[in-house]
Amino acid sequence: MTTDRPEPARPTQWNPLTRLAFRFCFLYFGLFCLLTPPVVFELTGPLGRQLGYDAQFWHIRKLQPILNWVGRELFGTDVQLHSTGVGDQAIFWVLLFCILVVAVAGTVVWSVLDRHRAHYRTLAGWYLLAIRILLAGQLLSFGFAKAIPTQMPEPSLTTLLTKYGDFTPMAVLWSQVGVSRPYEMLLGAAEITAAILLLIPRTALLGALLALIDTLQIVVLNMTFDVPEKISSTHLLLMSLLLLAPEARRLLRVLLLNRATGRSTAPYPFYTRRSRRIAAVLQVALGIWIAVAAVAGGWHAWRSGGPDRPKPALYGIWSVSQYTRDGQPVPPLTTDETRWKKVVFDYPDAITVERMDDTLVTVPADVDAASHRIRLIEGTPKYRPMTRSEHIRNPIGTLSFQQSAPDKAVLTGELDGHQVILTLDRIDPDSFPQRSAPFRWVQNRPNF
Repeated sequence: MTTDRPEPARPTQWNPLTRLAFRFCFLYFGLFCLLTPPVVFELTGPLGRQLGYDAQFWHIRKLQPILNWVGRELFGTDVQLHSTGVGDQAIFWVLLFCILVVAVAGTVVWSVLDRHRAHYRTLAGWYLLAIRILLAGQLLSFGFAKAIPTQMPEPSLTTLLTKYGDFTPMAVLWSQVGVSRPYEMLLGAAEITAAILLLIPRTALLGALLALIDTLQIVVLNMTFDVPEKISSTHLLLMSLLLLAPEARRLLRVLLLNRATGRSTAPYPFYTRRSRRIAAVLQVALGIWIAVAAVAGGWHAWRSGGPDRPKPALYGIWSVSQYTRDGQPVPPLTTDETRWKKVVFDYPDAITVERMDDTLVTVPADVDAASHRIRLIEGTPKYRPMTRSEHIRNPIGTLSFQQSAPDKAVLTGELDGHQVILTLDRIDPDSFPQRSAPFRWVQNRPNF
C-alpha cells in the first residue's frame, strides 16, 4: 500500500479575481487574527491563564499612540483601551479601519509585484489551515463558556426585582438565556461540536457548515440585542464563509442541484498519508490544549459565580418593614428618596438597595459575618448589575445586623450621618414566577 496521496487535480491557473480576492483575504484576515484579541491568544491554552487576562492586550497598548492619532486625525476622537472586556470599543474600530487600509494597500502592491503568478495553492493550504484552527479555538472558548453556564448566568436576586422596562436589550438577552440553563448548555454544545469537527481534517467541511450556523446566530443576536461583540462575531462568520469558499461548487451541486460530486480539491498543505496523520493528531492535540484552558476557566467562574458560590451573610431579598431614623419612624412614602424599600444580599462585596421609587442602587460593601457588620463603601462595585444607577448617590455608613430567625433580621447603625434601625423580612426568591413556574407537558393556555 502506498503511503503517498497525490495532490488532487486542480486548474493550473486561478482567474485574476480569485487571485485578487485571495491576496486581500490573506492580508485582511491575517492581520485581524494577529491583532484582534483574543483570536491568537486562545492558542496559548493553559499558559494564557498563567499570563493573565490582560496579556492579550499588550500589543494594543503598544499601538495605542498610533491608533489614538488615527482616531483623532481622521475621526475626531481620542480612543483608549478600556478594561471592560468589550470588543466593540472605539479603539478596536479604529484598529479595524487601519487593518482594512493596510490590507487594501498591501493587495495593490502584491498584485503589481506578483502579477504573473498562476495560483497560490500551497500558501492557501497553510492559510486555510490556520483560519480553521483559529476559528475552532474561538468556538471552543465560546462553547465552554455556555456548556459550563457562566456566560449568561442565572438571573441574580437583583435582576428579579428589576422592572422589565429598565432592562437594556442585552440584559434581556442575557436573562432570557440564563433562565434556562439546559438551553444555554445546548448552545455551547453546538459551538463545541463545530470546533471539534473543524479540528478533524476529515470532518472539517461539516465543521465549517456548523460553524457558519453557529456564528450566524451569534451575529444576529449581537446585532439585534446590541451586544458589544459585533466586530469579532461578524469576522468569525466571515471566516466560516472563507473556509467554505473552496467547496462552494461541490456544496452547490450536492445541496441545491442534488447531483453527485467528486473529491474535494480544496488546498491542503499535506499530501502524504503520514504527514496528514501527523497533522491531524497535532490539530486534535491543539484542540485539547485549548479546551483544557476553557474548561479550567469555566469551572473557576462556576465555582466563584455559580449557584454554589460563597454567599454573604443575610443572603437573599429582604423587605424593609420598619425604618427608624434618629429615633423617628419613617413612613414608606414613594416620595422619600432616602428610605429603603428592599435590600438584597447576593454577593460578598456588594449589596443592592431598592428605594421607595423602585430605583435599584448597587453599593460596594464589606459584609463581615464574624463581626455581624456591614460597611458601605464609596466607589463602583465589582459586581455590575444589569441596570445602571450612576446618577444616584450611594448610601454610606456602617451597620450591624442581628438575625433572630431565618426570615427576620435587624440592621442598626449609622447611614448617611443618621442613626437608623431597619427591620427586615426575608422574601423567598422561589416565590417569583421566573423561578417557581413548573414545566408542564399539558397546558390549556400560555403560561405568561
